[in-house]
This record gives sequence, structure tokens and C-alpha cells, in this order.
Amino acid sequence: MTDPVSAASGSVDRPAHTPSPTRLVAERLEASFLAEMLKFGGLEPKSDGFGASTGESQFASFHREALAQEMVKAGGIGLADVFFQSMMERANDN
Repeated sequence: MTDPVSAASGSVDRPAHTPSPTRLVAERLEASFLAEMLKFGGLEPKSDGFGASTGESQFASFHREALAQEMVKAGGIGLADVFFQSMMERANDN
């Protein structure tokens, strides 16, 4: 169903730009790197007697991965761009 306000203002719904498969792989690599950095940076449940149950520690990796994916969506730290450029250069060399 068309939004009457959008139709009246003349704006057109355009499909979102879908990144190339190579770009998606580069973003996944950056997210994996960031998740590991979060792990070693101290984003782990602490077993100090206040929480940190077995379930919490088991699902901590899912939490880190979700945070890392959101970081990449927000622009990341630039590794995806470096990975993407490297993969494209390598593909062009072959």
C-alpha cells in the first residue's frame, strides 16, 4: 500500500542498494575481527558472585557478534574497506 503523504510529496520508494557479495564478505571479516577484539578487550561476563551464570557465559559470544555487526553497520573502523579493496585488486590481478 502506498503512503499518501509520500505519494503527494512526489517521493518514490527506491529499493535499498544491495552491496556486492565481495563487500558482504569484507564486512563479515571486519565484524569477526571486532568480535574478537571485544572478547579480548574485556567484554566478558565476570564471575564475581553477582550474575555470570553458565547461560550468560555461553551466550556472551552471540552478544559480542551482534555488537560487532552493529559496529560495522555504523561504519566500523575501516577494515571492511581495506579488505574489499584487497579482494578487488586480487580479483583484477587474475
